[in-house]
Amino acid sequence: MAAPVIIAATTKHTGTLIFLHGLGDTGQGWASAMAAIKPPHVKVICPTAPTIQVTLNAGFRMPSWFDLKTLDDSGPEDEPGIKKATEQIHALIENEISAGINADRIVVGGFSQGGALALYSGLTYPKKLAGIVGLSCWLPLNKSFPAMKKTEDTLPILQCHGDCDPVVPYKWGQMTASVLKSMLRDVEFKTFRGLSHSSSDEELNDIKQFIYKNIPNQ
Repeated sequence: MAAPVIIAATTKHTGTLIFLHGLGDTGQGWASAMAAIKPPHVKVICPTAPTIQVTLNAGFRMPSWFDLKTLDDSGPEDEPGIKKATEQIHALIENEISAGINADRIVVGGFSQGGALALYSGLTYPKKLAGIVGLSCWLPLNKSFPAMKKTEDTLPILQCHGDCDPVVPYKWGQMTASVLKSMLRDVEFKTFRGLSHSSSDEELNDIKQFIYKNIPNQ
């Protein structure tokens, strides 16, 4: 994997945000947006996915956390790839814990495929994180839950989706939210009217509030 983009805390580092980009992007793609909304005591890590062949894109090679075979909620999924990517995210979390940041001071977020991996990684991590942010995304291998869930029921999740998303259908986001709400007590699903497969200032402001609430200054 390429070296992640890291934005240091500007005061004493007491929390970390790990943010995962979407298909074909790099860590650079979201770094400036996350830098603009992060609290001073929070460090941001924006890793770049490995470059692999992507079935959905006719086998072309591009940064991708795992292979995408289809964007159909009942289609086949790359289970080994999803689990391998999850190990990489868990390793990033463990690095922060080794550096003295508690798991409950770490938020994992992502957009699209990155959001999907953030949800899966957070739910299958044995310690409770500060929260998960999932933008325009879905829960991979959702039939394996709740059996695969290792986190506590109180893990906070902010899920955001545009109702005009032509890539990851809004209905898929709604279905994901209902699966999450069946397992967890603190899931917020926010709809952004007129938003396609992208972000907005309003959404970024909601993410900012979620991070400030769940990684408060110590």
